[in-house]
This record gives sequence, structure tokens and C-alpha cells, in this order.
Amino acid sequence: MTQDIKTLSSKVVYQNKWMTLREDAIRRASGAEGIYSVVDKPHFAIVIAVDNDAVYMVEQFRYPIGERQLEFPQGAWEENPEADPYALAAGELKEETGLSAAQWEYVGFQYLAYGFCNQGYHIFLARELTQGEKNLDPEEEGLITHRIPLKELEQKIKRGDIKDATTCNAFGLARLHGLL
Repeated sequence: MTQDIKTLSSKVVYQNKWMTLREDAIRRASGAEGIYSVVDKPHFAIVIAVDNDAVYMVEQFRYPIGERQLEFPQGAWEENPEADPYALAAGELKEETGLSAAQWEYVGFQYLAYGFCNQGYHIFLARELTQGEKNLDPEEEGLITHRIPLKELEQKIKRGDIKDATTCNAFGLARLHGLL
């Protein structure tokens, strides 16, 4: 199998604790040369926390779009990108909602936007929930937890009220697997 695109060189053009932006000089199979910009980010976990016929979601202000949005708890550990996905999921659920789960089910892995970013995400279902204290990161200031009936969530997705593609995808994949 031949490689469709060969990397000729790579340079970091921007970096912070959450991401690296690199620009690669490339050669396509045809011989045409160009550049490809890639955002490197660690994989994250997203958690569908189920309580009977409802799920827990978080609402937070998303600066790039200037709006508060509902989404499933999710996040990455930039300081530990090789963390076990289950530990990451449990940690993010506890951090954002204060919830701990006694039962976990792995739903699957997807890429976020592989046209420009190598970040993917692990989807988990959490059940048998126990409420504890939240431990929000400073970047999560103003985060609010909501318990939403599944039927209401489905309607919000259909109406376009839920705009987080990862949340919609996680919900759909869990439904296709018969987990919700």
C-alpha cells in the first residue's frame, strides 16, 4: 500500500498547554507539493451519565461561539495525554458534575474533525450514580449541571438546540447500540 501523502517537513507554528498547531510541507501521490495544517490535541472522553430515563448534562459558556450550550460531560487531561480512557471518563464526570458511577460501559471511539485535527474521543455510558462534590477547573467557571429526561434531550437534538456534535454523535451511537 502506498502512502497518499508524504510529510517532507514539519514545524510548530503555535503551542499552548491545550494544543499544538503545526504546518507540514507535503507531497501528494501525484507529486504535487503543498502544505497541511494540523491541530494536535490529546484524545478526550465524553460521558453519558444515565439515571433511570434521564441523563446528566452540563451547560457552559463556549467562548468561540459566544453562547452557553448543553453537552455531555467531557474533557481531556492535557498534562496526562496517555491516561487510561476509563480513568479520564470517571475523572471528568466527577470534576464537572460531582457524580461517581458504579457501572461503566464503553460505547466506542470517534474522531472529532480529522480533516484538520488528530483528536479523537472515547464515549462511555455511566450508570448507578452517586452524587458528590464538583471540582471544576478555572476554565469551567459558571458550569451548571442539568438532569434532563431522555425524551426531552431527543427533542432538543431534533430541534437543533443541542449544537455540540460530539454530544449528538455520542447519543446517536449509544442509541444504535441499544444502550439508551
